Amino acid sequence: MAKILKAEKVELTAGRIAKLKCEKGKTRTYLWCKEFKGFGVIATIAGSKSFIFQAKIYGKSARMTICDVNAKKIDEARKEARRLQALIDQGFDPRQVKANNKAAEQAAAAAKKTQEAREIITVGKAWKEYVISRKPLWSELHIRDHDKVMQAGGDTRKRSKKLTEPGSLASLAAIRLVDLTPEMVTEWAKVEAETRPTRARLALRLLRAFLNWCGRHSMYKVIVTSNPAQNNDARESLGKAKVKHDVLQREQLSAWFKAIKQIQNPVISAYLQILLLTGGRREEIATLRWQDIDFQWNSLTINDKVEDFRIVPLTPYVASLLSTLTRRNEWVFSSPSAASGRLTDPSIAHRKACSIAGLDLTLHGLRRSFASLCEWIEMPAGIAAQIQGHKPQGVREQNYIRRPLDLLRMWHVKIETWILKEAGINFVPVKAGLRAITAT
Repeated sequence: MAKILKAEKVELTAGRIAKLKCEKGKTRTYLWCKEFKGFGVIATIAGSKSFIFQAKIYGKSARMTICDVNAKKIDEARKEARRLQALIDQGFDPRQVKANNKAAEQAAAAAKKTQEAREIITVGKAWKEYVISRKPLWSELHIRDHDKVMQAGGDTRKRSKKLTEPGSLASLAAIRLVDLTPEMVTEWAKVEAETRPTRARLALRLLRAFLNWCGRHSMYKVIVTSNPAQNNDARESLGKAKVKHDVLQREQLSAWFKAIKQIQNPVISAYLQILLLTGGRREEIATLRWQDIDFQWNSLTINDKVEDFRIVPLTPYVASLLSTLTRRNEWVFSSPSAASGRLTDPSIAHRKACSIAGLDLTLHGLRRSFASLCEWIEMPAGIAAQIQGHKPQGVREQNYIRRPLDLLRMWHVKIETWILKEAGINFVPVKAGLRAITAT
């Protein structure tokens, strides 16, 4: 609560204001106008000087700063003080009036900004902002998916003379966000379903998540009041994804390993073999760092999709493959030609190798193969799932089973040995610091 100070009142002049200084031993000094009660100048210990107005509002003393003495002339500041007094005489608190006016101005500015956004913000522009804001939370593969579905196309390829194709959502990029409707998304889905339904299903899921983000955005939430991608017609137009059955059979292991070992790039060859023998996800294995490998205790720390990380056994054959790789940087599967410094697209080499072997197999099919091949040695399902990083199923698995690494190692080494035997690979594990010996 400000206290009205009694002091000598004088005629305020530019000269008097210029000479006014904060008195020694005080934090502020006042100079009051004799012509208009409550109007004056304050000088602070910091050296600033301002016009002020002091009065009683609702029976309580209050002091308001009008402006710096250099911002207005004396008569202009006095006129502002009279306006404040008039508001008080009418029963208003000038401070509340000022706050209300400021809030109204901010609301008007926000409404104008929103209206401008409605007129100019397109799906493509908002998409770029969305991707930038979410990048710290996403994997490189997820970021690449978002870039691909919205790419305009027409760019040169690195490994082909053909130009890149427009992404699945490229046709929606120029549409204003406010104009995007469920009917428009359904029409888009019908067109995409004719040529690339699988990619379109992924694009629809990404579009749905993007529009949910828009619904929470400070500006876009007044534009996107519902989610146009959350509609059954579009989903039905794209159909359901077919269950994939690509998997290495027992009798195909020999042909697959032979073709993979013939790949000239040792990093890709080792990566593909380790992908099968660990049953890991492609990005989990591709992003392994040397610090994640413990050769002393024979363990791998893998960044997990379900948990933050999981620790799995480092089996003898996998360890021997890793020991042959060159340590160029932090990445286990490094690539001097890649901007990230690591392996990013081993699928091309894998498809070529599978073609030579007469097989039709995807990278994820290797993960599926590990799970299927474990059945041959009757590995407990819970152990296979834990090695692969599947979420525990059932109350018992979730709350009671805690398997030590050595138990996982017993079964993991067993399945590795079985796979190598079926593939016709003679392998002597590393013993007493000696290098492993492999032969086909």
